[in-house]
Amino acid sequence: MKRCNDVCCVCVGGEMFRSALGKTLGFVGYTIQYGCVAHCAFEYIGEFVACSGPSMEPTITSHDVVFSERLSRHLCRIENGDIVIAKSPFDPHMNICKRVIGLEGDKVCTSGPSDVFKTHQYVPKGHVWLEGDNLRNSTDSRSYGPVPYALIRGRVCLKLWPLHHVGALNQSPTGRVVKRSD
Repeated sequence: MKRCNDVCCVCVGGEMFRSALGKTLGFVGYTIQYGCVAHCAFEYIGEFVACSGPSMEPTITSHDVVFSERLSRHLCRIENGDIVIAKSPFDPHMNICKRVIGLEGDKVCTSGPSDVFKTHQYVPKGHVWLEGDNLRNSTDSRSYGPVPYALIRGRVCLKLWPLHHVGALNQSPTGRVVKRSD
């Protein structure tokens, strides 16, 4: 009889172990599934970005939160005047937020606002010209040149924070966006 009880205890313990293992594996499976869905959403649909620095003032100021959608980048629908999030040409671990001033083939003014002599440059194929709205306090394509299109992470379409400024973003306050003559 003692032997039968021992076997029964082992059976009950085995069932508890299988049940716990099944629940754990189920939880891990759901976690992986939701992680994959979240990854795909952030990689292909968009992401929330907290901005810092003065280069896009007055359009975007430090601590503003914006939504950057990724579909425009994947569909090659970035246009002049769009605000984009891109990888920094100097530091791949840092993102930058700038306005597209010129697309490939466009002739852009490369001088600063206070320069007496104006210089121009054509944007090469596969590149964009990015500038901050705050021209006097922005490190942008005027410093590092045209930016490869592949460094663009997404197009900023909405400002979400602060709440009293929620909505679509304004046109460039500098008026430096190149108008295409297509």
